[in-house]
Formats: sequence, C-alpha cells, structure tokens
Amino acid sequence: MFDTVLVANRGEIAVRVIRTLRSMGVRSVAVFSDADADARHVREADEAVRIGPAPATESYLSVERLLEAAARTGAQAVHPGYGFLAENAGFARACEEAGLVFIGPSADAIALMGDKIRAKETVKAAGVPVVPGSSGSGLTDAQLADAAREIGTPVLLKPSAGGGGKGMRLVRDAAVLADEIAAARREARASFGDDTLLVERWIDRPRHIEIQVLADGHGNVVHLGERECSLQRRHQKVIEEAPSVLLDEATRAAMGEAAVQAARSCGYRGAGTVEFIVPGGDPSQYYFMEMNTRLQVEHPVTELVTGLDLVEWQLRVAAGERLGLTQDDVRLTGHAIEARLCAETVSIKEGARGFLPSGGTVLRLREPEGEGVRTDSGLSEGTEVGSLYDPMLSKVIAYGPDRATALRRLRAALAGTVTLGVQTNAGFLRRLLAHPAVVAGELDTGLVEREVDGLVATDVPEAVYEAAAAVRLEALRPRGAGWTDPFSVPNGWRTGGEPKPVAFPLRATGQEPVTHTPRGSHTVTDDRVAVTLDGVRHTFHRAADWLGRDGDAWQVRDHDPVAASLDRAAHAGADSLTAPMPGTVTVVKVAVGDEVSAGQSLLVVEAMKMEHVVSAPHAGTVAELDVAPGTTVAMDQVLAVIAPAEEETA
Repeated sequence: MFDTVLVANRGEIAVRVIRTLRSMGVRSVAVFSDADADARHVREADEAVRIGPAPATESYLSVERLLEAAARTGAQAVHPGYGFLAENAGFARACEEAGLVFIGPSADAIALMGDKIRAKETVKAAGVPVVPGSSGSGLTDAQLADAAREIGTPVLLKPSAGGGGKGMRLVRDAAVLADEIAAARREARASFGDDTLLVERWIDRPRHIEIQVLADGHGNVVHLGERECSLQRRHQKVIEEAPSVLLDEATRAAMGEAAVQAARSCGYRGAGTVEFIVPGGDPSQYYFMEMNTRLQVEHPVTELVTGLDLVEWQLRVAAGERLGLTQDDVRLTGHAIEARLCAETVSIKEGARGFLPSGGTVLRLREPEGEGVRTDSGLSEGTEVGSLYDPMLSKVIAYGPDRATALRRLRAALAGTVTLGVQTNAGFLRRLLAHPAVVAGELDTGLVEREVDGLVATDVPEAVYEAAAAVRLEALRPRGAGWTDPFSVPNGWRTGGEPKPVAFPLRATGQEPVTHTPRGSHTVTDDRVAVTLDGVRHTFHRAADWLGRDGDAWQVRDHDPVAASLDRAAHAGADSLTAPMPGTVTVVKVAVGDEVSAGQSLLVVEAMKMEHVVSAPHAGTVAELDVAPGTTVAMDQVLAVIAPAEEETA
C-alpha cells in the first residue's frame, strides 16, 4: 500500500477521499488554488500545496503543477476524485511517466471510454445494446444536423469528451438545431476542452440506471448492483438511490453482466460506472449510454447498501491487490438515497432566474447527522462560494432497511440542513422527495422539469418577514441597566395621538419590496429567531440578513424606497439588463447604438460551467453597455440598458 497519496481535487470529494486515506493510515496531500487557501479539504489533509491562482485552468487543471506538487511531497500515487482531470487520459499518462500511480483505469481505457463515439462502437462489438444515433467522429455542424433529421426529433446532442450533463442539449424542433449545436459546442469546449459532438435518439420518459463495476489488474470484474439516477434537471442528476425499484432480479443480473462485459471490452481497472437508458415501460429494453471511468458523485449509496468502501478498493486495486470477492459475495441490503446540495437560486418568481448558480460566504452551517444519515461535505463556516467551480457543495445521504425509511430520513435531514449566506436547493430537494410520484417510485428523467412549478417556493411566507422585522425591532431596543428613556423604546408611541405601529421596509431576494409591521410575539438570539403568528410558533436560524427553516433560506435586506425611486427615474422608460448570477460574460453580441428586437440574444453569462443567455426585454436601442467578453460580474450587476423603440405616430 502507498505511504502518501496526492488528492488532485477540491471540495467534498477531496474531503471524502482524505477520510478513507486517514482510516487506512495513508498520508494525504491536498492541493489548492488561491480561492481555496482556507478550504476544508486543505485543513483536513496531512499536507497541502498551493498550485496556482483561482481559475481552474491555472490550478486544478494544470497537469504540470499537480505533478510538481506530488514530487515536492513525496507522493507515490494520485487520486483524481471526479471532475477536473479525473477522466483525462493525458493526465493519467503523465502520472505514469512521472513514476506515479494513477488511482483509476489506464490512460488507454480512459481515452477509449472518454470518447463516447468509440465507446459505443466498442461495447456494441462486445454485445452490449446501444442507443441509436450518429456514427463517426469529428462531424461538422451540417453533418450533425443531417444526422439529427435522419434520426428524427427529438434528439439529444452530447459532447463526446465528457459527461455530467454539461453541453447536452435536448432538441425537439429541427429549426433550432444550428443554435443548439453552437451552444453545445461552446459548453463542451469550456468544460472539456473538446467540442466534438454526437447526436442520439431521445427516448421519451426514460429512466437512467447505472451499474457500478469494480475490476482489478488480474482479470477479475464484478458489479455492485445498480443506482437509479432518473431524477434530473437539465441532464444533471439531483437525487440518486440504490437499488432501483424498477428492476427485478433477472433484469438486474442481465444489466450487471452487460456492464461487466463493457468493462472487459476496454480492459478496465478500478471503480467505474456503466450508464444505461431504460424505457420506463419496458426495463428489459436497456441501452448503453456511456461509461464513467472514475468514481461517481453518487457512489455513497452503493457503499451503504453493499457495505464496501469504494475509495478503499480503488486504492487496493491501484496498489496491485486482487479483488478478493466474487459476484456471489456481493449482497444489496436495505436502501440508500442521496441528494446533491448545490449553490443555487431556486425560484420561479423571476422566470429565468430559477435554478441559477449562487454564491456568497457561508455565515452559518449546520449539517445533518444521526441514525442512517451521512453527509459528504467540503463546507465550513466562512467558506467562500464563488462562480469558478462546480456548484455542488455537499451530499446528504440517508440509509434505511427499506425505501420508505430512507426517504423519510433524507427529508428530515434536508429540513435540518442550514447553509446561511449562500442560497441552496435544500428546500427544493425536500419537496421533491415528498412528491407522490417519487414516493411511489414512478420516476423518469423529465419528472423534475414537468413538476418544477409545484416544487419551488413562489412567495415568501409572512413568518419570514415577521422574523426579519423582529430582528430589526430587537436591534432598536435600548441596552443596559438603569433608567430607560421612554422615547427610545420602539413601541410606536407618539404625543397627542394614537400609537403608530413600527413598520420596516424590507426586500427579500427576487421579490418586490414590502413594508412589514410586526404583529406577533418574538424571541431573538444571536443565531435564532422565534415568532408566533396566529397561535403558530415559527423558529428560524439566522445570520446577518439571512433566515433559514426546513432547508429553505431567505436573505431579507432593508429597502430604501427613496433610492429605488431615484434609480427608476434615472432609467425612466428603459430596462436595465442585470446579471442573473455571479459569473463571467463570455459573449457580447451587440454594441451601444444597435437596434434590437424583443427576445433577441444580447449577451451570454457563464458561471459554474453553466451558460445563461440575456435577451432583450423589448424592441429598442442599446443605450448603455457596461461589459465586454471576460468581464466578471456580480449577481444583479447592470450589464446593459435597452431604451424602448419610439412608437410610430400616424
């Protein structure tokens, strides 16, 4: 076994790998960019090395700097985690050439399975069924469009070089193929450095089932059962569970054997995942989609139902050990479900703002624990969540003897999750897990998108404004012992008239301002606010302007109506286009003075590998343009101002 392992990643996966290294008595080395100098994975490792400035291209994606860090610390092996360089054949090969053991498959296997086009051809030759789609690599835009029309819409555009839903585009209208292909190429190039695309038939109401495989360097391959990953949004998994309620034992065994054959077809070594698309109405008709040549985000659910530590087995296989278990030794016991906690603004109040990356400083953190609950996290209080890296912050996993128990425990765990200072999707996930179709196990990859309106909070509860007002009211109360000036008590009393209730102008993020007068009783402490309204007591966690309860969080600021009025007057009749999320402007399609039409695409803002198009709200002229490609912007920062077109007069 190795003495020292360098973990070439960050966040929750780095913390999780370090945990297993510590349990095995292996020394861990973390790496960090300037943005992560005080990150949790840095503090928990035995040693940590700075590898560059904040941009990933100059730090976590720099093969040279990672190898230098390994050499400086005497590391014998490198664990890539997932994301970044985990599925980069060049990195795996560079590690081998530097005398380091890459904890994963061979560079050749990564290259083969990392090219979705070659991967499909390889597993098809091994007898594994594949999704119908385009053939050949390096297709031009025109060839992709022709293939899509031949297959017939709807089709799915997919980057050949990577996964995780990045760069994937579902196209139902052939008229928009050109725009969607261009956007998919941009995202693929930004995420993987390769804009090669393929096109596949879209299977309506599909289920996403993946099989975990484990292979050693001595020819032994086993599968560890399946994971159901059908709850997705924008092709990104949000909830995963093991086992799937869809499969019976015969189908599970058949899919498991297909996954084993796929792994054998590329000479696989280590932990990997073979992903299948399955028609919900006929699970016996399953198709290979891709193989992920790394540890998956959702690996904890497999660990909980099998009792195996997959990171430990990755290390043992990389060190040359045999598996020591056969397929008959693998038993699935109980049920496990995982929820991905992401830095996201979750709201449909402002339409396009729903589900966009958020950021900020973690002011107060409470992560769930207890029977059957596991949290894999890279967070700590004071963590700065920016727009440079993936939005996933942590994972909350629940285990139980059956699915109903696991669901109940996970909902409770999410309700107890507090991450004030950064908007997250915890409340949304809790509501999703209570949806009748999810409870019944009637899943498909489009369920979240269809039901989203009922899963997000559209209005701020009155209790939130009551709690925010209570905090401000408490701050006005005189402090200290002795005589109190009655005029300093905020009770609304005034000379010669009826008391005028104290009112506070407030504005919650993404909402219209309100003026709230406290009408209930309240108790305020440094970290909690309890208010009683109409006989019901509500308790909130608090930090600065933030309030949180049951997984939801709200930032409620003081509202200045005078300043707002002056701003409206300054832009009378015009619309300011603001950044929907903190990020970087990547595309600017207009200049000052240009005439634009309603709905015309003007700019593209990218954050956490997600693109958002900013469009003209109406026809008019670009009166102001405050950004250029490469400009870093904060949420709600003004990007441009569009003066409306003058109405034609008769």
